[in-house]
Amino acid sequence: MNVEELIDELYEMVEKAWNLPLSRGRAVLDGDEVRQILDEIRENLPKELRQAKAIVADRAQIISDAKREAETIVRVAEERSKAMVNQDEIVRAAQQKANDLVTQAQLKAREMRKASNDYVEDLMKRTDDALAANLAELRKTRQNIKATQRSGQN
Repeated sequence: MNVEELIDELYEMVEKAWNLPLSRGRAVLDGDEVRQILDEIRENLPKELRQAKAIVADRAQIISDAKREAETIVRVAEERSKAMVNQDEIVRAAQQKANDLVTQAQLKAREMRKASNDYVEDLMKRTDDALAANLAELRKTRQNIKATQRSGQN
């Protein structure tokens, strides 16, 4: 029997007990039988108390484990969040560096294009001047030849 059943048995015993007249509800019980039930309660009570304590301890352990697990989950989430923020900052910094490099390359390309155009313009001007000088000398030589031919005919 468990403790509850034994207590129920004691109640039944009290209800069936013989009441003493003029004693304001006092009853006569079999002392040996009451002691036997109380001894059984004493024997069963520690088992049930141990079970209750074990259940409470298990509950406390489960709660403690759950708290530790929750803390671990929160810590891991915070670390991932920081890593993602750091990664985002790295990506942003790399993108900015890439944009700066592209801008510098475009400026350098413009400068090189201008320098090459200036060089080609200077080269073409000198070539034009040299060709103009050669053309002028060619015309002069041609005129001299024509003049010499005329004077030889006269």
